[in-house]
Amino acid sequence: MRILIADDHEIVRKGLKQILIEYYSSVEIVEVPDGLQLVDKALTADWDVIISDISMPHLNGLEALKKIKEARPTAKMLMLSIHSEDQYALRVFKAGAHGYITKDLAQQELVAAVEKVLSGKKYISPEMAEKLAESMGSDPEEISHECLSDREFLVFKLLATGSSISEIANDLHLNVSTISTYRSRIFEKMRMKSNADITRYALEKKLI
Repeated sequence: MRILIADDHEIVRKGLKQILIEYYSSVEIVEVPDGLQLVDKALTADWDVIISDISMPHLNGLEALKKIKEARPTAKMLMLSIHSEDQYALRVFKAGAHGYITKDLAQQELVAAVEKVLSGKKYISPEMAEKLAESMGSDPEEISHECLSDREFLVFKLLATGSSISEIANDLHLNVSTISTYRSRIFEKMRMKSNADITRYALEKKLI
């Protein structure tokens, strides 16, 4: 069995590798430190499972996931993140991921998640399943950050933490005008008028 692990922190990669080696005696594991190398490795070799962090330099895991699934629709990908499931789980599943686990639960859930993905099924924690069930009965008129595109949500979170338009443009390697357009779309979709509204919402929803 061949597994590809992508995470920009070596200690995290080694930890995940150790968990897998203890369970799978004959597994071959390759590590990469960023999204660009992840896409390159994923498309130039065959993998039984690809495990990827979401927050990585050069190309984040969500964008890498989309590129990989576009080129190889059958690729089995399990996404990892420090962020709570309600922030990214729906987005990664929509993008084609087979599973999502938070890093703080990797020790307990990683092998179960990999086994589920190997079987061709999707892995979702009991907690996330409950949240999804609750969301199905929520008020359809309620404004939610789920209405934002992936890039809009990224800009939304950066604005919520107090980053300026120019700082976000620099971080994402985009023009200031492009970020301003994203902010305008966020205001319109979320029915907000200021960055303070964004921060208040993000704090209430525990997005930051």
